Amino acid sequence: MSNFYAELALSFEGSAQRPALLLNGQPDWSYADLLDRVRLAAAELDAFGAVAGDRVMVQLPKSPENLALYLACLQLGLVYVPLNTAYTASELDYFVSDAEPVLYVGTQTREDVPSAKLRLGNRGSVLEFMVPVQVSDDHTVAIVERRPDDLAAILYTSGTTGRSKGAMLSHGNLASNARSLSEQWGWETSDVLLNALPIFHVHGLFIASHCALLNATPMIFLEKFDAEQVMACLPQATVMMGVPTFYTRLLMNTQLTPAATAHMRVFICGSAPLTEQTFGEWEEKTGHRILERYGMSETIINTSNPLNGERIAGTVGYALPGQQVRVANETGEPVTSGEVGMIEVAGPNVFQGYWRMPEKTAEEIRPDGFFITGDLGVLSADGRLSIVGRSKDLVISGGYNVYPKEVEKVLDEMPEVAESAVIGVPHPDFGEAVVAVVVPTAGEVTIDAIDRALGEQLARFKQPKHVINVDELPRNTMGKVQKNVLRQAHSALFT
Repeated sequence: MSNFYAELALSFEGSAQRPALLLNGQPDWSYADLLDRVRLAAAELDAFGAVAGDRVMVQLPKSPENLALYLACLQLGLVYVPLNTAYTASELDYFVSDAEPVLYVGTQTREDVPSAKLRLGNRGSVLEFMVPVQVSDDHTVAIVERRPDDLAAILYTSGTTGRSKGAMLSHGNLASNARSLSEQWGWETSDVLLNALPIFHVHGLFIASHCALLNATPMIFLEKFDAEQVMACLPQATVMMGVPTFYTRLLMNTQLTPAATAHMRVFICGSAPLTEQTFGEWEEKTGHRILERYGMSETIINTSNPLNGERIAGTVGYALPGQQVRVANETGEPVTSGEVGMIEVAGPNVFQGYWRMPEKTAEEIRPDGFFITGDLGVLSADGRLSIVGRSKDLVISGGYNVYPKEVEKVLDEMPEVAESAVIGVPHPDFGEAVVAVVVPTAGEVTIDAIDRALGEQLARFKQPKHVINVDELPRNTMGKVQKNVLRQAHSALFT
């Protein structure tokens, strides 16, 4: 059976009494508990009338019940559509209209689509539907047969035009990457994963959680990252995954020592570039070299530094087994070793395309199956990849992707703003910070005014952390705003 959940459930059933979720002050869940909750959620979704291929949109804080709901969607062949909890009602309107979910489970009230709330800490149910749904005690659901290319999830990424794109991931995509990472990172039955990542994101769910679930190993399941809490939980763990911001904040903690991390097998980092400074400071303070890897929503993970072998600061390692990575020119022809070009990837991990965007899919997946990542890189003679920049204007702040065009559209609607350019500049905590460079219609545009204008329309992580007022934006001879000039001019803003 190609349903990815069938593979996970087999592992769960063979480890029923093992701890699954360590919940830091709440009763822990065994794998038997997790199985029970998944079966219940699946029965509730089935009784509601959801059938394979239907989309279920989920906008929830991290919780064990949320994880069980995701697994139940897999079991039924439903398409799981997670959303950042920071998205506003205005942003949610687009996602609902585009995905057309049969059910929305979240914190916001919707009248345009059937909705449900997640019930926490109640062994009798998982979902509380806003429409009458009757579930008998003996209602059970079989694992629905799926093909490898059948959709398992849609992950929305910000679009360069302001319109978000739904990256379609299949059961085969999820399964192949989970197996590959488990092998690549040497997952052991004795491992305990410290997971402080959100699970609406590919990193926390499809990378971190999948590795633990596939091997039926315990996961310290923290609702969010808190440096003090992570340090308190660290003695129980052997593996930690995080974004660069996690590591920069932990470096500030005086309890971080070689002794405090001596039991750890590996620290893994991704979702945003790790600076060589952070890499070096972490090794100096803990004795561990962070294992950096490279991926994205459309492909999950493409490359990884070796578990056993040299990890070099500023590199993201080698292509995973069964995958191909090339650095190419504009026509897709590989450039010579050491030359900068576009990073393109191919393999069983590459997504099925963008939901209801065939033209965009055709633009970004070449006829030979290679996906054009939008990142610029260099391959060494032995195949080690280094990322040197981005061809797109993407800003990665705290591990979250922000496309400037989406922010600029809202800024330009402000009466105080004649035009704007949004850039990312280095930030010691977030990696990059979103900065608005604006030409005011009169006087000055303040950050408070921007906060008020954007607060109801854009998630907080997309909003500028600083505003710069200028008389005019720099442009080239074709009239295009030179954001590279702006980034260079303001690169020391937060240093």
